Amino acid sequence: MNVPPPNSTAPKSTGAKKIAVTVSAIVRLNSLVTRFEFKRCDGELFPTFSGGAHTVVEMQDGDIKRRNPYSLVSDPAEREMFAISVRRDDEGRGGSLYLHEKAQVGDQMRISFPVNLFSLDLRARKHLFIAGGIGITPFIAQIKQLDRTHGNWELHYACRNVELGSYVDELTTKYAHCVKVYYDENGQAIDLKRLLDGQPIGTHLYVCGPKGMINWVCKAATDAGWPDAHVHNEEFLAPKPGRPFAVRLAKSGLNLEVGEHESLLEAIERLGVEAPYLCRGGACGQCETNVVESEGTFVHRDHWLEDDEKACGTKIMPCVSRFEGKTLVLDR
Repeated sequence: MNVPPPNSTAPKSTGAKKIAVTVSAIVRLNSLVTRFEFKRCDGELFPTFSGGAHTVVEMQDGDIKRRNPYSLVSDPAEREMFAISVRRDDEGRGGSLYLHEKAQVGDQMRISFPVNLFSLDLRARKHLFIAGGIGITPFIAQIKQLDRTHGNWELHYACRNVELGSYVDELTTKYAHCVKVYYDENGQAIDLKRLLDGQPIGTHLYVCGPKGMINWVCKAATDAGWPDAHVHNEEFLAPKPGRPFAVRLAKSGLNLEVGEHESLLEAIERLGVEAPYLCRGGACGQCETNVVESEGTFVHRDHWLEDDEKACGTKIMPCVSRFEGKTLVLDR
């Protein structure tokens, strides 16, 4: 995580450190995706970040405080403004709908300092990017970073159709020889086997998009003999609903019930208990919590814990995982 500057006045709070911001611009990219730009309320410069970083946007939606992670799409070298692009999800938990339907220029929000779980490996001789849909977002800043340093890269971007190709015009105009776009409705598809076979030694592969695409690309890379250390992917999991369950917080001496449509992390935060996080999507490991006692079944949905850790039932990632049973006591 980037270290905040010495004069930072970001308020102390649960989870990642925050910056007070104002929504400075809202730009509709297409019928599903909108770009939101932020400026700091204190007039200071934003902290530096590297391509692939995300920020957690904190939104007060009536009585509900929503915290959603989004990739930064602004230029890492530009510190006057941060930008994200958000895909509207009518079936989601409400964060994207709040931004699309309620956010206005001038609104004040808080965002976390940048965190990068999907950074470029600068030892690579070449960077091969594969994006699907809204998975294009982390690559926007990575491409800007590589463009400044004359890095070697190429992008293969799969979209549903021409209308939903976010940033296609910008990418194909500025980087015509480095970008290839595929439209599902036109029957176009990435020839992945040929693409992977034709890369020079020292190439690193990065994929971001739907879970099916990530699994497909990673398996193809493994089958083609790519080293695991040369294959990178990013997928933040949205907490899924489930049956309510009761939890005892041993250190805090509090009892709580996790609602059907809230995560365990959100329920802990609701009581004002310290609950660290960086990604809120089961990827970073920051919110890992020890289980003191349990009687029931864990529903593990994270990318962090190893299979043996999940099986033994001594740890849980409260950002995305749930519990079904009679007793759950956590070391919080």
